[in-house]
Amino acid sequence: MKVAIDTTPLKTGHQHRGIGIYTQNLVESLRNSNLPQLNLEMIDNGQIPNECDLIHYPFFDLFFLTLPLKKEKPTVVTIHDVIPLVLSEHFPAGLRGSLKLDVQKLSLKGAKAVITDSENSKKDIFKYLDYPKNKIYVIPLAPAKDFRVIKDKNYLNKIKRQYNLPQEFVLYVGDVNYNKNIVGLVKAFALLKSYNSHLKLVLVGKAFLDKNLKETQEILQLINSLKLNDSVIRLGWVPQGELVAIYNLATVYCQPSFYEGFGLPVLEAMVCGCPVVAAKTSSLPEICDKAAEMIDPYNINSIAEGIKKVIGNKVKRETLKKLGLSWVKNFSWEKVARETYEIYQEVV
Repeated sequence: MKVAIDTTPLKTGHQHRGIGIYTQNLVESLRNSNLPQLNLEMIDNGQIPNECDLIHYPFFDLFFLTLPLKKEKPTVVTIHDVIPLVLSEHFPAGLRGSLKLDVQKLSLKGAKAVITDSENSKKDIFKYLDYPKNKIYVIPLAPAKDFRVIKDKNYLNKIKRQYNLPQEFVLYVGDVNYNKNIVGLVKAFALLKSYNSHLKLVLVGKAFLDKNLKETQEILQLINSLKLNDSVIRLGWVPQGELVAIYNLATVYCQPSFYEGFGLPVLEAMVCGCPVVAAKTSSLPEICDKAAEMIDPYNINSIAEGIKKVIGNKVKRETLKKLGLSWVKNFSWEKVARETYEIYQEVV
């Protein structure tokens, strides 16, 4: 079976974001999986090879024409989430975007199968894109193999010094979009400062250093108004190897999102032995199961109390650490590759 995978996200701004990371890990795991009779070919911008049995688009943009209307070959599409449609008031599409969405929905009808990351996203894709439920397959993501518990204290201390990290800190990794609820996290952290004056908040992600973004401007204004400039550390983008160490050094990881299609940093934190506090919304309960302290993202006190409960209790931290390390064994890229291959076989 010859499968063409469109790897366009690896050459665009998506390279270091969720879609690029998914595409890279999917290609590598399929290549290394020793699956019988699987021959992969990488393509760009939908170039159709003459000889292939199937084309996989590992991305789907709601408001841009990323999927050809005419399908030369049986087509599989990965849709991670439809958050801009679920929270449409915070992600205005505009007239052009709305027209392109109509074309994308029409084009999607010609796909043989859709892969998504969670049961919650499957429900949303059926509801908002009107795609048949029986052709939507859920394949949960997994942390990359680099993410692990690091026992080398010298290396951890080196990274700690390099990024000027404190002894205790709350960690967040990701974007600044409305659904991520960073404003809520900063407000909750302000409440925590009265409980623990030495505590810091570390924010990792390229967008935190981009002052042209409206969301980043709002976050910076809030940090300034709450007098938290010395307590919030914005690291921007961090290379994966060093990010693994930062997860290992964190006291607690917090995912306070209003909405997530999956929430991969939660699993990255768990596999690094970092206790997790996460919102009890959208896909996060199914991704975390019982291995995280769950909070209400719409309630600042709930976020603060959830983090406080973990930071202030060593037994609680150790319990969540063990639960996380055990739970995350259910997720692997070998499993992603095998289940993706099974869908290829079914489609062909």
